[in-house]
Amino acid sequence: MSWLEALILGIVQGLTEFLPVSSSGHLQIGQALFGIEGEENLMFAVVVHAATVCSTLFVLWQEVAKLFKGLFRFQWNDETQYITKIVISMIPVAFVGVLFKKQIEAVFGSGLLIVGICLLATAALLTFAYYAKPRQKEKLSFRDALIVGLAQACAVLPGLSRSGSTIATGLLLGNKKETIAKFSFLMVLIPIMGEALLDLLKGNFSETSTGIPAFSLVVGFIAAFVAGSLACKWMISIVKKGKLIYFAIYCVVVGLLALGYGLFT
Repeated sequence: MSWLEALILGIVQGLTEFLPVSSSGHLQIGQALFGIEGEENLMFAVVVHAATVCSTLFVLWQEVAKLFKGLFRFQWNDETQYITKIVISMIPVAFVGVLFKKQIEAVFGSGLLIVGICLLATAALLTFAYYAKPRQKEKLSFRDALIVGLAQACAVLPGLSRSGSTIATGLLLGNKKETIAKFSFLMVLIPIMGEALLDLLKGNFSETSTGIPAFSLVVGFIAAFVAGSLACKWMISIVKKGKLIYFAIYCVVVGLLALGYGLFT
């Protein structure tokens, strides 16, 4: 992978991680066009996902600092309850990651057909959430946190948007737009950073094991971080304004193109 390819894919990852259009799906499309496969594919995905986690911390640092401040009071306060909800939301994706890691990795190398199908599923979910008008709640409940976590676990499939799935699920459960948008971005921090740390400890980031030069990884990381920081701020504003239907239309178009590419190449 050249540094220019890493730059382009990093920007794609950063922008699409927070927008409900599936970063993994777009990364698969970009890698298919560049002819990137196997370990090179998987390791680069881990690096740029870690970069977008860092961009989340950068944009939402005040919320994160508030949570830690409340946590270290060692009381059952609002912050401690919120962190507990995040932990609950992580259970399904941890379960899927431990038991089905090899199957998931195989899906990421299976071409664009499944990406197209999942993008169409993302479009359907966003459309449903846009037109549904459930009764709104004041707070995201522990039950809602688990259900949103289940949506995140399903979104490990390339093309099924993680932010789209979790935000749409939260909206269908009656949660406020800004509340579920921020929860969606915060709940993914530990799982992705944990995965990146495990791969780093295994030594899977060496050029010999991935086929990617260190400079390309650094370029991809920086590009994803900058693009992710901009997209995170933009997405919170978009969710508050209720404009998710436009992303549903986009997912239909890209999903059909991916299906066509997968079927005829």
